Amino acid sequence: MRALLSVSDKTGIVEFARSLEAQGVEILSTGGTAALLRRHDIDALDVAQYTGFPEIMEGRVKTLHPRIHAGLLARPGVDDPVLAEFDIERIDLLVVNLYPFEQTIEDPHCSLELAIENIDIGGPAMIRAAAKNYRAVAVATEPADYGDILTAIKAGGIDDDLRYRLAAKAFGHTSAYDAAITGYLHQRLELPGEQRFAATRALSLRDCQPLRYGENPHQAAALYIHDRGKEACIADAELLQGKAMSYNNIADADTALECVRQFYEPACVIVKHANPCGVAVDDDCLAAYRRAHSADSTSAFGGIIALNRSLDGATAEAILGQFVEVIIVPEVQDDAKKLLARKRNIRVLVTGWWDMERVGSVEYRSVNGGLLAQERDIALVNPQDLNVVSQRSPTEHELRDLLFAWKVCKFVKSNAIVFAKDLMTIGIGAGQTSRVHSARLGTIKAADAGLAVKGSVMASDAFFPFRDSIEAAAEHEVIAVIQPGGSKRDNEVIAAVDEHQMSMVFTGMRHFRH
Repeated sequence: MRALLSVSDKTGIVEFARSLEAQGVEILSTGGTAALLRRHDIDALDVAQYTGFPEIMEGRVKTLHPRIHAGLLARPGVDDPVLAEFDIERIDLLVVNLYPFEQTIEDPHCSLELAIENIDIGGPAMIRAAAKNYRAVAVATEPADYGDILTAIKAGGIDDDLRYRLAAKAFGHTSAYDAAITGYLHQRLELPGEQRFAATRALSLRDCQPLRYGENPHQAAALYIHDRGKEACIADAELLQGKAMSYNNIADADTALECVRQFYEPACVIVKHANPCGVAVDDDCLAAYRRAHSADSTSAFGGIIALNRSLDGATAEAILGQFVEVIIVPEVQDDAKKLLARKRNIRVLVTGWWDMERVGSVEYRSVNGGLLAQERDIALVNPQDLNVVSQRSPTEHELRDLLFAWKVCKFVKSNAIVFAKDLMTIGIGAGQTSRVHSARLGTIKAADAGLAVKGSVMASDAFFPFRDSIEAAAEHEVIAVIQPGGSKRDNEVIAAVDEHQMSMVFTGMRHFRH
């Protein structure tokens, strides 16, 4: 048996090669891998010596040679005469992982030239050749493969089933690698005019995590990872304790984290069915949690809680007083860990700390037969961006509440209306097919929670098509409104605001969410 080893990730390669050698496997290797093996007294024949052709162009050409590729592609019983004619030996096992392209481009200072030099050519060519000829060749693309291969060899040989599974994995590996390269190069394209998306787009999805089921028990589901490590996110968070995350847990947790990330001050966001049901900002997370929970304690039952500060013992103890599915925090303090351990079923996700400066990226949503792509809605509105359109300007206190409500409204399903007072949601009207019904629902939710809408502000994710929502808010003595503006009836809406001595600002930015 003959194996070719050429790896950039040297994890476990020495031990694996030594075990192969002990099983009588002849080892071929390239440059750095061969030197490493020889330093550990492992007999490895250099590929250049095997092919009779040296590495050239600073290593750009090492394995692109007929003796290598014919050895990988030769079909038993079919190509034997060709191998004999050209004195080519079979290669039965290929162990290759590729230049670290993705790790290289993660460096914000990475130049195009450096990225290009980290595009592997020979590696993918060998992997594809070996995977194509899986009936005769086994291919390993990561250290995790070594154990199964070695066990099979010790048991008498690598069977068809293992070679097939390794081949399927190998093609996925090269596909993801090419997708990463394509994505990087497309990001650098200067597209004309309003064209922000290239004609083709390749996605690299990996690290599949099977889930118990999807939105409903009869639906199979899994979580795939992409853009790992670029910023704090649910997909990359550490599950500190608790049961495995479900499909719905992940979707809700994503909404909670993305919402809480907007706030500089200590904040708490509670989410149920992908809608915020209670949000508050305060001097510390304990106070923020208590106020967010009181905003709609009924909906908070079995909810998802996100905080933007380290979870301390006092806050953990307060949270444990309710039924909660998931807690999301950047960090957990030791006293909180001890308290949480009493309820091991509660899922605790630790995201690590994040930058307030968001990284622009693309999000996707599947439709039957296609995939929608759009830039993530990460834009924030600052006080200087607001256009006061009412006769009365908002007070400083009103302005704080308006901007707070606007941040929350962005994560509520459309049509979305948020009532807020003193940096706390009072009532949230989500997902209604008419805006005025969302406004009415928000007042009903406030009443159910025993909260007064009087003196609160109202945020709307899109413009008011009629003045009816303003009238509904005025019935409850709302004092200020924030909305994008842009309706044909803006003047009627502004007139209604002025009639009720409210203040109103336009943001010029819509936040539909579906």
